[in-house]
Amino acid sequence: MAIHSLAHLIFLLFTLLTSTIAYTKLSDESLKAIPDPGDTFNIKTGSILSPILQVRVPGTPGAEKVRQHFYSFFSKELPLWKVTLQNSTQSTPLGGAPITFVNVIATRDPPWARVGEVGRLALVAHYDSKLTPEGFIGATDSAAPVAMILHAAKALDKAMTRKWDDMKAKGQTGGLEAEKGVQLILLDGEEAFVNWTDDDSLYGARALAHAWDSSTNPAMSTHRTTLTEISLFLLLDLLGAKNPRMPSYFKTTHWAYKNMATLETRLRSLQSFKSSPNHPSKAPKSTNPKGKGTTRPTREPVWLNEANKNPNLGQFLGGMVQDDHIPFMARGVEVLHFIPSPFPNVWHTANDDGAHLDIPTCEDWAKLVTAFTAEWMDLEGFMRVEGKPAAPAAEMEKSKRDGVELDRRKEEGIISKTEL
Repeated sequence: MAIHSLAHLIFLLFTLLTSTIAYTKLSDESLKAIPDPGDTFNIKTGSILSPILQVRVPGTPGAEKVRQHFYSFFSKELPLWKVTLQNSTQSTPLGGAPITFVNVIATRDPPWARVGEVGRLALVAHYDSKLTPEGFIGATDSAAPVAMILHAAKALDKAMTRKWDDMKAKGQTGGLEAEKGVQLILLDGEEAFVNWTDDDSLYGARALAHAWDSSTNPAMSTHRTTLTEISLFLLLDLLGAKNPRMPSYFKTTHWAYKNMATLETRLRSLQSFKSSPNHPSKAPKSTNPKGKGTTRPTREPVWLNEANKNPNLGQFLGGMVQDDHIPFMARGVEVLHFIPSPFPNVWHTANDDGAHLDIPTCEDWAKLVTAFTAEWMDLEGFMRVEGKPAAPAAEMEKSKRDGVELDRRKEEGIISKTEL
C-alpha cells in the first residue's frame, strides 16, 4: 500500500510539473460570435437582469424571489448545470432570530469528470442587497454583475458541450487538460447589516469558504478539498456605471488581468463594445484640417488600465478592498478581483438602481467576462453564431493551433499557468 501510494504520488507530481493548461486565444471570428445580452438586460422586462433588480436583503421574501429566478434560469436555459445550495444560519448585530444565508452554486464539469479531479474557473458575485437606505436595490452592487455571470454561462454552454463531445470522440478524456470546469458562485450576505466589521459582513462567503475547506475529496484525488478545486476566483462587484477604471489588485493573478486587458483591447478594435464612443452606432464624424470630410475616431477609453504594470515593481492594492474574496484568499485561493477604483458615485445610495445603470457598459462587461471564460476553457474552434453552419474540421484545428498563446506569453515574461 505504501509503495503504491508513493508511486502514484511520484507520477502525479511529474504530471503536474510537466503539464501546462492551454490558454487558447480566441480568433476574431470567435470573439464576434459572442452574443450581446440585448433584451435580457432590459431593466424592466429583461429575462436575466430585471428579476434581480429588487430589494433582496438576506432572509426576506425578496431574496427568495431572486433565488427562484436563479432556479428558473438554470432549469430553462442551462439544464446541464448542477445547482446546489449552501446554507448557514448566523446571528447579526440586529439581534432577534438568526438569519439563514443561502449561497447558490451552479457547476458545469466535463461529463466524464470524477469527484476531486476538476479544477474550475469560479465566476463570483454577491446577490444580496443592503438593508439601508430603505428600498436599496443595489444595481451595480451587485445585481448587474450577477446578470453578467449568468449571461456568460448561457453564452458558452453549447460551446462547452461541443468541445467535450469532440474530446470524447477523439479519446481525449484523460489528463489534466481534460479536467476543467466552470462554476458560478452567487453569494448571500456580503453587505453589513449595521457597520462593516469582520463579523458583520461576508456572511455567505465566510460560511462557504469554511465549508469547502473542510470538505475533503476521496483519497488520492488531484484536489484535496472542494476549496482547492477553484483554480481562479474571478470576483465581480460594483460594475455597471460608465467609464470604470479597473486596477490590477493582485501580483499573482496579474497574468490573468493582462489576458483580460488584451481581450478588452481586441473587442474594442472589433467595434464590439456598445459603450465605446467609436461603436458604429455613434462614432462621431468631423472634418480634417485639409477640409475633406472624414470620420475621425475618438480616443478609445480603457477600463483595464494597468496591464503594463510591472508585477515586480508595481504596487498591488488587493488588501485595501474588503469583499467576498477575503475568506477564500485567506485559505490560499487565487483571486482576480474586478471592482472599480474609485467606486461608482451611486455606491450605497438610493440611486444605485436600474435607472442609473449604463446598460451598454453592462453588456460590454458581460461580453468581456464571456470572452475570458471562453479562452480559459479553451473553446476556440467551438464558438459560433447559433444557426450558422460549423466550420470544417480542418479549419477548426488550424484556428486552434494559430490561437495558442503559450510561446507569446513566455516571450513577454508571463508565467505559465499550471495546475500547481
